[in-house]
Amino acid sequence: MKLSKGNRAKIICAELARLFPEAGMMLRFSNHWELVVAVSLSAQCTDKKVNEVTEKLFKKYPKLDDYIAADPREFERDIFQTGFYKAKTKNTLAAARMLKEKFGGVVPHTMEELQLLPGVGRKTANVVMGNAFGIAEGIAVDTHVKRLARKFGLTAHTDPAKIEKDLMKLIPQKDWFVTTYRFIEYGRAFCVARPHNHEACPISVLLKNYPL
Repeated sequence: MKLSKGNRAKIICAELARLFPEAGMMLRFSNHWELVVAVSLSAQCTDKKVNEVTEKLFKKYPKLDDYIAADPREFERDIFQTGFYKAKTKNTLAAARMLKEKFGGVVPHTMEELQLLPGVGRKTANVVMGNAFGIAEGIAVDTHVKRLARKFGLTAHTDPAKIEKDLMKLIPQKDWFVTTYRFIEYGRAFCVARPHNHEACPISVLLKNYPL
């Protein structure tokens, strides 16, 4: 028996909600700017490592002006452990300057304005909008979401923007924000990227009688 993508999505989202009712942001921050920084640093890095780095970083640079005045070489050393530290330094410090000059030091709450900040793409903007302002304009597609959406048969695409569009058609808007975190938790707990027995994963068990 074959399921429509819509029905597959309903089954998958219901199981994710059962498994991870409290799924949410793992990164630690105390204001909207720190959220932008933490999410930007999390690219190609674990949340655990980012939290270790930002625990010191946010104490050393407590204000937006501290980022604007930061020495790039020193900042590179401060965030070195998150990887891609040169690009992340360039973007973070440039974003701080733009935030002050263009937005008066206030993190904007629209997709278009957030993506004007250096280093902020649609995924980061989705995360910031959801966590800072409770706005769900889309679904943040990280590596877990990308991998699992394809495995679950919800998309055939590899491009995050196209995957996001597919998921937005299948999942109710009220669930867009939490869906990202439920996919992430599922990927960590049951369906890791390295080789393993996929058939033992809870959602694979649910869908075993419904081939793609």
